[in-house]
Amino acid sequence: MHQAARLEFERVMDEFVRWHVVPEDERSPAPAWWWGPAMAVVDDPEPMNVTWCTALGLNEGTSFADGARTILALFVEQTSLTGPQDFPSKAEAGEHEVRELHPQPLDDSAFQP
Repeated sequence: MHQAARLEFERVMDEFVRWHVVPEDERSPAPAWWWGPAMAVVDDPEPMNVTWCTALGLNEGTSFADGARTILALFVEQTSLTGPQDFPSKAEAGEHEVRELHPQPLDDSAFQP
């Protein structure tokens, strides 16, 4: 497996653990950004480490391919996308208010003619 694919899948697994501990009724839908890293390892027969197998509810020695399929299965019946502000749990209404941005004074002192 390519090292970059492994690092991306490792990030997904770290996020999966954070996401999975949130009670199901408060949990956001699985984030779409997990799709790419899972697809990158979907054909990899190398066994995952025990911690990841356990987190995904799989047997010890399960391959990255099976782990990726487990992640991808989260999207099968999903009907909405998760925004980064809603991960790992759903945002409360009004929690993410739009901020008004005010123009800042221009400082051109660093660019002397």
